Amino acid sequence: MSVYSVRPEAIQAAIVAALGDKIKRISIALDEVSVHVAADDYLVAAQALRDAPGCQFEQLLDLCGVDYSEYPDGTPDGRRFCVVSHLLSVSLNQRVRLKVSAPDDDMPLVPSVTDIWNSANWFEREAFDLYGIVFDGHNDLRRILTDYGFIGHPFRKDFPTTGYVEMRFDAEQSRVVYQPVTIETREITPRIIREDNYGGLQ
Repeated sequence: MSVYSVRPEAIQAAIVAALGDKIKRISIALDEVSVHVAADDYLVAAQALRDAPGCQFEQLLDLCGVDYSEYPDGTPDGRRFCVVSHLLSVSLNQRVRLKVSAPDDDMPLVPSVTDIWNSANWFEREAFDLYGIVFDGHNDLRRILTDYGFIGHPFRKDFPTTGYVEMRFDAEQSRVVYQPVTIETREITPRIIREDNYGGLQ
């Protein structure tokens, strides 16, 4: 049973009324409504979700990036990068998940929603830092979690798990230095070791 006072079918109907043909896909799963819009319609849809009667999603609770490049079935629109936002209506006690795909996989770009929900500021910076998704119109789009001068985007599926560089303290130079990763890849398949007299057992 849902903890929200409004049934998901009613939320879906209100969103359809507010967004109309700007909806690419809308669905209900586990009592949660998800709506997918095109990047060109993202700002208009976000504004409508915040202001339209029956929607009134005043708060953006979370925003993150997704890299679909290794999903076995891909995505319905075939795009690699997606931005997912979770919105809350305090006044109507309801939620919705808003999705938008970046149209260009090589240069993922979607509009910033910081002018609609200022809480998107650091979330968009995090998605830029970790996925390389650029938010057009963000007034301070810079890395937020990785180090200064970091190269690459560590949450992308093609980013190596060891990274590209490592840092260590050099006693001779009395400072931290960066160098190429020296970790050698190794097989981590467990092996069973049998000994004739293991643990004193015959």
